[in-house]
Amino acid sequence: MTLANWMVLLAALLPFPTVLIAKVGASFDNTAPRAYLERQTGFRQRADWAHRNHFEVFPAFAAAVILAQMAGASQGRIDTLAVAFLLLRLAYTGAYLANISSLRSALFALSMGCVIWLFVLPV
Repeated sequence: MTLANWMVLLAALLPFPTVLIAKVGASFDNTAPRAYLERQTGFRQRADWAHRNHFEVFPAFAAAVILAQMAGASQGRIDTLAVAFLLLRLAYTGAYLANISSLRSALFALSMGCVIWLFVLPV
């Protein structure tokens, strides 16, 4: 398995720590988790929003890695972009939790730049 494939696996798991942050330490009601999360405020709300965003960007990232590999792009470049994507997403999560919106938006844009680059890499 390539380094990029490991990054896809880690990116698939990335939403789960953020939702734990949103739930742990509060009187979490597992009978209606979505309703509970909708009522959260502050860092718990931002953790839930980060959780959702991780799910939203994952399909494009996974597809970009797979298609770049299928097209025969340089595996070293694919690996580099995949690692960069994951590191940017971790930083994005930190910025989201810290409520630094301008940094969060910049990190989001950079991580999506990695995805776009992966899509055009084989060209």
